[in-house]
Amino acid sequence: MNTNQIIGIIGAMDEEVAKLKECIEEVAIQTIASMDFYHGKLSGKEVVVVRSGIGKVNAAICAQILVDHYHVCAIINTGIAGSLNADINIGDIVLSKTALQHDVDAVSFGYDLAVIPRMETSVFDGDEHLINIAKEVCEEKIHDIRVFVGRVVSGDQFISDKAKKEWLIENFKADCTEMEGAAIAHAAYLNQIPFLIIRAISDKADDSAHMDYPEFESMAIKNSVLLLKSIIEKL
Repeated sequence: MNTNQIIGIIGAMDEEVAKLKECIEEVAIQTIASMDFYHGKLSGKEVVVVRSGIGKVNAAICAQILVDHYHVCAIINTGIAGSLNADINIGDIVLSKTALQHDVDAVSFGYDLAVIPRMETSVFDGDEHLINIAKEVCEEKIHDIRVFVGRVVSGDQFISDKAKKEWLIENFKADCTEMEGAAIAHAAYLNQIPFLIIRAISDKADDSAHMDYPEFESMAIKNSVLLLKSIIEKL
């Protein structure tokens, strides 16, 4: 990607993008659809950083605005997720090899679970170039966490029930679950631009104990800012 292209960065919550916004230079802020878009320079590259709000509709609207208004060449989605893979622990990072929406259900019409009727695909592939850069940055810069490349599943549900967790694992062989990534992936696919979902694992998507949340949040934000700045620098 050359220097005159714009990269969109979406986080669902203020906490996920606040520190990143502080790093932007020559910033201009514009509010569209009740979302504040921070347009400026990060690591010498042109970016737009935005909090989408929680859920698939907010995320998809946000992604489409980045495409229509800012003409972004790629979208990176950062945030937290619940682990669905026993090997992936709290604090680890998952990069999206694939993403799908687990709450799409047209089974009564003869479709498989998560298949969006009349779409060519319902499983969206993360961009290999972005994945490779993110893996490289993690290995270089963040030595105390592990990085996994796998499947992200999204739905308008916070998963905290063990039975639901097992259902997601059984049906989708997923590695983590959250509420926005696959909607952003869907929008990126329709607009034919690359995307990457980056998720720090905050819990095990069930009722098991996990680390003190403020401790996790502080670590996740620090790693996220470092990771995103370094990825942008390498693009």
